[in-house]
Amino acid sequence: MDRRVFLVLLLAGCADTSANAPLAPSVTPPKPPAAPPPAPALPGADPGASGQAVGFDAWLAVFKQKALAAGLTQQLLDRELDGVTPDPKVIALDGRQPEFSKPVGDYIKGVIGEDRVAVGQGERRELTFLPAIEARYGVPRDILLAVWAMESAFGKIQGNFDVVRSMASLAADGRRRAWAEGELIAALKIIASGEATRAQLKGSWAGAMGQTQFLPSNYLATAVDWDGDGRRDIWGSDADSLASAANLLAKGGWKPGVGWAKEVILPAGFDYSLAEGPREIPAWWEAKGVRRADGLPWTPADAASPAGLILPAGWAGPAFLVLPNHFAIRSYNNSTSYALGIGLLADRFAGGGPLVAAWPVETPLSLADRMAAQIALGRLGFDPGPADGVVGAGTRKALRAWQQNRRLPADGYLSMDMVTRLKAEAGIS
Repeated sequence: MDRRVFLVLLLAGCADTSANAPLAPSVTPPKPPAAPPPAPALPGADPGASGQAVGFDAWLAVFKQKALAAGLTQQLLDRELDGVTPDPKVIALDGRQPEFSKPVGDYIKGVIGEDRVAVGQGERRELTFLPAIEARYGVPRDILLAVWAMESAFGKIQGNFDVVRSMASLAADGRRRAWAEGELIAALKIIASGEATRAQLKGSWAGAMGQTQFLPSNYLATAVDWDGDGRRDIWGSDADSLASAANLLAKGGWKPGVGWAKEVILPAGFDYSLAEGPREIPAWWEAKGVRRADGLPWTPADAASPAGLILPAGWAGPAFLVLPNHFAIRSYNNSTSYALGIGLLADRFAGGGPLVAAWPVETPLSLADRMAAQIALGRLGFDPGPADGVVGAGTRKALRAWQQNRRLPADGYLSMDMVTRLKAEAGIS
């Protein structure tokens, strides 16, 4: 069997297809929910030229004027946008709220499969251009390989949505209009430049393109022609793709020679409310009894860097001191789980072993569970922000305050046990 075909089959089998996990998509994408019914046309309104309700065509007419003002030509706009219709799949996916939230331990286990580690280590040996990219941008090759693995299964699964149509659909829908219009203008500028054709601009439903899943604006600002063929090809060139990812991370604040995080062991009686709190040098944490799980000393660069504590699965799971490059990874995808996945996968590519602490076995939280916990916190006087089911910094801060008030480990982690306690105390059935 051809090696490339083998990699596709291998990676498709180990890919995580959770709705809320930012991993490479499966070969057969899950069927999206039914598209919402179209908005009724205004009284007396005729269908637009697109055959859709007049709203899309009205938006398109206004957008073309914005695009002309941004320097695009009428000829290009007419050629690429006339006849475009909204994609109901894109609108449905944009509005879908994950019904269940995958526990971070399950997410990480899906990221670091042995098959994926073996493929990454093989690519590490075979890609001779990696050392030069690392030297130029200061980003370790293993981090780049981890991004490549998670974003597109090492370039094999890049998405097949028409980026121009996706951005037009999101812009006309209106929920994220300014952002989507900016990305659509960027996509049209790529076409105008001749670096890629409309047919080549394929990606995810949200417009992320190529082996490194760049938004069009990222492509314009950070894509790199590493192989020197005169084209920044993040779709077909492994070298261009990985150099572009390195440039994005470098611009996102990557600090050469500094680590991304280390697993640590916390002492008995530790103040868990320090999680997601101060960023101090490792010696400050050591004075509080925090020790590296591997027992090794800090490098001089890491020892001089500010580090913050995170407890991604609560006080009962693994603990990490995250260094500045953890936050550089989050410039790619602003998710703690994603950054952990990238860093831990990179460590395994480099020959590192598994974590010392085990991930706890947990029950996934439904959307109703998460919303009920937020409502309960609000009723009890601990404002988490909107009860939207998104467990962000506001919810964790409110939960941590409630836990401290109730003399519980104040880790800010919403487990099923915390949901049950909150609902009972707030009188929510």
